Amino acid sequence: MRIVRFLHPARFGAAYPPLWSALLSIACLFIHPAHAARPMVTDDARIVDAKACQLESWVKRSPDSTEFWALPACNFTGNLELTLGSASTREAGHSRTTDVVMQGKTLFKALDTNGWGMGLAAGTVRHPAADARDWYAYVPTSFSFRDDAVLVHTNLGWLREGNTRRNRLTWGLGTEAQLAEHSWLIAETFGQNRDRPFHQLGLRHWLVPDRVQLDATYGNRNGGGSNERWFSIGLRLLSVPFLP
Repeated sequence: MRIVRFLHPARFGAAYPPLWSALLSIACLFIHPAHAARPMVTDDARIVDAKACQLESWVKRSPDSTEFWALPACNFTGNLELTLGSASTREAGHSRTTDVVMQGKTLFKALDTNGWGMGLAAGTVRHPAADARDWYAYVPTSFSFRDDAVLVHTNLGWLREGNTRRNRLTWGLGTEAQLAEHSWLIAETFGQNRDRPFHQLGLRHWLVPDRVQLDATYGNRNGGGSNERWFSIGLRLLSVPFLP
């Protein structure tokens, strides 16, 4: 699930020391396999398993800010993944909530091994500090090759900016390549129709196979300088089905 980063790759997070202890305290619940997710901005045509949940969290460091993200998501019905999360950013010695996210995602066709899948995601991002709200929707399409050892994802979508009242076309193209049994190389480019695109490159690794996933990435705007680059480290937890 990729929300705010697809709209803008730099706003989220606040220094929340209790976050990591909370994640570890519930880690025993999260023991179900999954694949594409954080840290890619380009979304995949997959959702959390029916009656299960996931928690995606990461820290993102830019030259002038540090962000902490936490996005829990659950699939209550079988084909509708719901996400509700928030973030704040520490900048110039101060922390503030910068985004509150709500999203729904469903699949038209599940991704098959050596096949393809397609879905639809839509949501809203409220920016409390700016007193503004964005709306967005996009279609994620995924393709599997070499028995899922290589995955390609494409996104095409729409963004309505609350502060400018402008509509934008959003897009993304990403790939995942398996390096070892539990490790993946990820690369992508993404952006909007009126700006130079961004790129991101990183590694994803199952710390506990099919249970706890870690990732690290480097990103920047195409042709951008050091002021737009970022580094991130993330933790993802997935659960067995447990919802009523």
